Amino acid sequence: MSDLGSEELEEEGENDIGEYEGSRNEAGERHGHGKARLPNGDTYEGNYEHGKRHGQGIYKFKNGARYIGEYAKNKKHGHGTFIYPDGSRYEGEWADDQRHGHGVYYYVNNDTYTGEWFAHQRHGQGTYFYAETGSKYVGTWVNGQQEGAAELVHLNHRYQGKFLNKNPAGPGKYVFDVGCEQHGEYRLTDMERGEEEEEEETLAAAVPKWKATKITELALWTPTLPEEQPPEGGPGQEEAPRAEGPGEPAEEAQALTDISEEETDSLRPGEEDGDAATEEGHEDGGEEFRYDNLDQGNASFEEEETRQLDPSE
Repeated sequence: MSDLGSEELEEEGENDIGEYEGSRNEAGERHGHGKARLPNGDTYEGNYEHGKRHGQGIYKFKNGARYIGEYAKNKKHGHGTFIYPDGSRYEGEWADDQRHGHGVYYYVNNDTYTGEWFAHQRHGQGTYFYAETGSKYVGTWVNGQQEGAAELVHLNHRYQGKFLNKNPAGPGKYVFDVGCEQHGEYRLTDMERGEEEEEEETLAAAVPKWKATKITELALWTPTLPEEQPPEGGPGQEEAPRAEGPGEPAEEAQALTDISEEETDSLRPGEEDGDAATEEGHEDGGEEFRYDNLDQGNASFEEEETRQLDPSE
């Protein structure tokens, strides 16, 4: 996503005079409504107060980006819309030149994120919608990544549980539209690796694997939300999450639903880093949630159910 703040798309400061046409106060400062063409080629039209952009205004960057919204002492503050050079845009609240509060981000691949922001990052409760598949992640975000209680909703089933470091972790359940649930948990397992691969990459090889335990009727799910903590580190380029998360339950049970291989593939969220960030204004294109476990197949509850109900076992 085009995750650029004023640190990447630098607006001209108060000492960059340029050309100005508009109101001034008795001290000769820009004050009231005015238009300015700045030395770097950017333009601003809107309100000033004591020589600084303050109130409603439109700032146009020479690279095509623009901000339309509120300012406070030369900084984006209040409600505003930032349109990036790649066509992605953010509409929502700003504080001290950063996305902060509630807002909606529209990605170039038509994905959207709607929810809370803190210090320029997705943080708090939010929903990420995948335009290509129709799936969506609804839940907690920490420092721009999926973490905490959440629900991953697909076309005919959903996964409910917790996420950690962008991956599903611990107990959870799959809820199917046919009227039943498969309970289990995600455990970290090591991928098979070639001998030539470096030992230091071993940690990155751990992937979550679904282990089914039982099948029940539908029950109401109430997530337990963690206490919100401010994100660590400062603002800057926001990396797209690359969670290897849940889709269909893995091999422990075979498909209950009629999802074909083609449908299963369609559940894989689209790539969202198509608009790589540059200092001229591209943010990372949408999230890149690759839920690889989606393609492990819909585990059959029928086999699982038979095993549970067979008194001979």
